[in-house]
Amino acid sequence: MNKFIRRNLAGYTFLLPWLIGFFALAVGPIVSSLYLSFTDYDAVAAPSWIGLENYEFMVKDRRFWKALSVTFSFVVISVPAKLVFALAVAMILDRGVRAIGWYRALFYLPSILGGSIAVAVLWRQLFENDGLVNTLLGVVGVDGPNWLSDPRYSLTTLIVLAVWQFGSPMLIFLAGLRAIPQELYEAAEIDAAGKFRRFFAITLPLLAPVIFFNLVLQMIEAFKSFSGAFVISGGKGAPLDSLLFFTVYLYNEAFSYFRMGYASALAWVLLLIIAVFTAVAFWTSKYWVHYENERS
Repeated sequence: MNKFIRRNLAGYTFLLPWLIGFFALAVGPIVSSLYLSFTDYDAVAAPSWIGLENYEFMVKDRRFWKALSVTFSFVVISVPAKLVFALAVAMILDRGVRAIGWYRALFYLPSILGGSIAVAVLWRQLFENDGLVNTLLGVVGVDGPNWLSDPRYSLTTLIVLAVWQFGSPMLIFLAGLRAIPQELYEAAEIDAAGKFRRFFAITLPLLAPVIFFNLVLQMIEAFKSFSGAFVISGGKGAPLDSLLFFTVYLYNEAFSYFRMGYASALAWVLLLIIAVFTAVAFWTSKYWVHYENERS
């Protein structure tokens, strides 16, 4: 053991700053939040141990279930819509569009800017009653709804914002499409297979690992969505809690009402939800994701 440490001492020395940061800034807060989730803590007085009371209160908390409902609705609608749109754009670019590098950069730009506060403010202005969206609808004779003040439409604005940030999965899909051997399409054309037949028999099966990768990443990001919902809803989930994302509810409990113990419990519940959904995705992948090096 001592010989192994001496042989790798230089490597561990270079890793030491990262290890210190990892344990001090990641592992430490994670362990602390787990402890605080079992306490009554307001960030002023010392935390007092209350056991499972935070989790018991969570079961009876109406806003907790509302936040779960809004978040699940957002994830279930926005993630498939984003992936379908990203795949469609990737397939168009895969046909050999001129200046494809410019298009890739242009389409990827929203993924970089989409999480910023400035874009969320801009998005809110676009969907106001007298914003650009309703102005364009008025040009074609359509009376636009109150996107931000009507609970029936408010979540739609954030779903559109999420789909608009399709650049990252689009680039991954494009790389996956470029890796599919063209000989398979040529053989299918010889067998008189149509476009839909080639798509469902060749493209989707060979692209399944890439679809799975994008699905897991985008699902996790959707569960963690915060800035857009926080800005557009005014920080409270309005109107009528229709934009009460789980992260927004967690933020309010921690920094508006200073119920840090309860907020820590909410954070751990969110972590468990993401872990469960990710585990289910990996478990189901064995039925529809097949890798090239797998034996039949």
